[in-house]
Amino acid sequence: MKRLFGIFSAMVFVFFVFTGCEKKSESQPVSEMTVQEQPVTITVGGSTSVNPLMEMFIAEYSKNNSNVTFTVSATGSGDGIKGAAENTYEIGMSSRELSPAEIGTGIDGLIIAIDGIAVIINNANPVNSLSTDQIKDIYTGAVTRWEELGASANGKTGSIAVVSREPGSGTRGAFEEILKFQDQLVRGAIEFDGTGAIKAEVSRNVDAVGYISLGSLDSGIKALNVDGVAATTENVVAGTYLIARPFILVTKKNITIRPQTQAFLDWIMGNEGQSIVASSWIRVN
Repeated sequence: MKRLFGIFSAMVFVFFVFTGCEKKSESQPVSEMTVQEQPVTITVGGSTSVNPLMEMFIAEYSKNNSNVTFTVSATGSGDGIKGAAENTYEIGMSSRELSPAEIGTGIDGLIIAIDGIAVIINNANPVNSLSTDQIKDIYTGAVTRWEELGASANGKTGSIAVVSREPGSGTRGAFEEILKFQDQLVRGAIEFDGTGAIKAEVSRNVDAVGYISLGSLDSGIKALNVDGVAATTENVVAGTYLIARPFILVTKKNITIRPQTQAFLDWIMGNEGQSIVASSWIRVN
């Protein structure tokens, strides 16, 4: 009898332990929303041209997603592409098309916006418009003085200070490719890392000519008309201003993107993100 009672007691104990565990499990369901709400940090790096748009995305997205924080490094498109391939960055930023060799490193590219490249000069420079051929001649050294541009110089004289981005810059790569002078930059050109440095040099040097993202224009510099067409978002959309390139976010292939990161990318491509794009760039969705 005692033996039977002991067996019964053990069965009752097991029953309560089992049902207790089951209730505890039911009271703490793990849903997809719970996973997305977990605190995470998303690492982003790359193009200095894409960076201002990325910062706008982050500022708006963070208002309703306080669990997601970001670290952003604006170090150039080449670094962003390489960083995504090597998992240094969860999201790389590029302001140029990916090459076949880069795609072969196991990355995907998501076009999030289209951007024009503005050719800029000092506000005190009287030049207003140049042709694509004239711009190419300046950057390859075929033209070295403003007066050699003829009527386009609008009375401006003196040596031209050619300002360019550093090797590996997405803006430089796109600019040289569109104007067809890859690897022909004039010797002695002043090369800078980043959009801000280009703007600073052109704003202080009345003889300088440079190029930056259309979205980074401000009153401290003047954008030239190119082939008689103003450097505006509207003209890029219309297809009349031809110095334009894509903004791309780069991720690594064949890995599972974290739910929080995927949610951020989906938001960028949705109406809220694309409305931010439309403030200074061209939306793609």
